[in-house]
Amino acid sequence: MTWDEVIECKELQNLPFKIELNRWGQVIMSPAYNPHGYLQAEVIHELKTRLPRWRIAGECSVQTSDGVRAPDVAAISPERYAEVKDQRLFQLAPDICVEIRSDSNTGIEMDEKRRLYFERGAREVWIVNASRKVAFYNPAGVMERSALCPDFPLQLPEE
Repeated sequence: MTWDEVIECKELQNLPFKIELNRWGQVIMSPAYNPHGYLQAEVIHELKTRLPRWRIAGECSVQTSDGVRAPDVAAISPERYAEVKDQRLFQLAPDICVEIRSDSNTGIEMDEKRRLYFERGAREVWIVNASRKVAFYNPAGVMERSALCPDFPLQLPEE
């Protein structure tokens, strides 16, 4: 299956799942989980507040060497947005790709997602864990804080 086929497939529309594709064109679905969604919204709000000229999105599609992946949150600089704004499926990853780690995610899975986003040109990948701590990475490895959004909190406040 291709990404265009996924988008056009009536059976896959309106499902309460995040949909991705693996390298063989098989659909991967993750069920909606409300605490995950709340945290995703908080990250979007924090990014929009700190990077007002950037495009902030939830779950945009990125073509990777292992199929289509959808970071939970994406931040796209104005310069990069000019390059990708008309793409139905991003060939160039957003500047910042954020993954919110669920209990079911393994460290190996998170490492692989980071690798895939960097391979497609992401400048930073952030991982938010269950305790709301944010880990920041660039292609060279872990960073103390984001270089692209240095005032982003190291830990998101409890609700």
